[in-house]
Amino acid sequence: MPELPEVQTTVNGINRHVRGLGIRDVWTDYKSAFHAGKDNIQNPVFFKKFRKAVIGTKIVRAERRGKNILVHLSNKKTIIIHMKMTGHIMYGRYRKEKKAWRAVDAGPLRDDPFNRFVHFLMALSSGKALALSDMRKFAKVTIEETDKLAQSKHLSSHGPEPLDPKFTVQRLYEALMRKPNGPIKSVLMNHEIISGIGNIYSDEILWRVGINPLERVKNIPVKKLPEIHAAIRATLEKGINFGGDSMSDYRNIKGERGKFQEKHNAYQKTGEICSKSRCNGVIRRIVVGGRSAHFCDAHQKLFKK
Repeated sequence: MPELPEVQTTVNGINRHVRGLGIRDVWTDYKSAFHAGKDNIQNPVFFKKFRKAVIGTKIVRAERRGKNILVHLSNKKTIIIHMKMTGHIMYGRYRKEKKAWRAVDAGPLRDDPFNRFVHFLMALSSGKALALSDMRKFAKVTIEETDKLAQSKHLSSHGPEPLDPKFTVQRLYEALMRKPNGPIKSVLMNHEIISGIGNIYSDEILWRVGINPLERVKNIPVKKLPEIHAAIRATLEKGINFGGDSMSDYRNIKGERGKFQEKHNAYQKTGEICSKSRCNGVIRRIVVGGRSAHFCDAHQKLFKK
């Protein structure tokens, strides 16, 4: 699932390439009985309302909230996109071939097989389109009044943003202590505690600070919090700087792979010697809260009680 750095990379791409463009038309082949009655374009009844609300508007700008992409429109409405497990947004020239949309120009948009699962498309005034490729068809696309976003059920439960200047060490402490008995890996991934951190980046954060993913929050020394805070920011910023993680199927707005997967120290490194200086540990894989966790068995120890 795309995490904070992948979502921010996508938002940056939207702001760079499509700000000010008009929405000419909207198409989808999403149709899920599971979403019947829900405010999601996977619900055909809702899609008709969505289409009416966005056609003829202009894209003002995009921003991120947690793992959600917010596309603000000129009519004071905001499209909310959650890419879920396998979704990613692309921008380019598309044409419809039989029942599927295909990118026209040679390059990753057209030639990377992970970019071929287009299930939502917005035709823009530039002659190009924003397209959502989503192999598993789980993505959520909805719309909300911009001035009501803070109260929206899609966003209101999110915790603080870890890259916000207001996210201090004290704020981190207050957030973590909402789940003092939880394993730190699971707590970091809880979007109601801290927004945007998922499986990949939690592994890398904990590797950086030398904390076992099973450690209970309450057992972590308070003096360790500044180090955790710094690791969260540094790891997420590194992910953004390298264009996100494409270990799986994430691609940026140009359909290109990110490079953060080339910088992993723990995630999916099972059986490898730890890359930390002067550490002879081995990366192990365990399951924490139903999710895989990768950690070094030497320098990521449980704290003594």
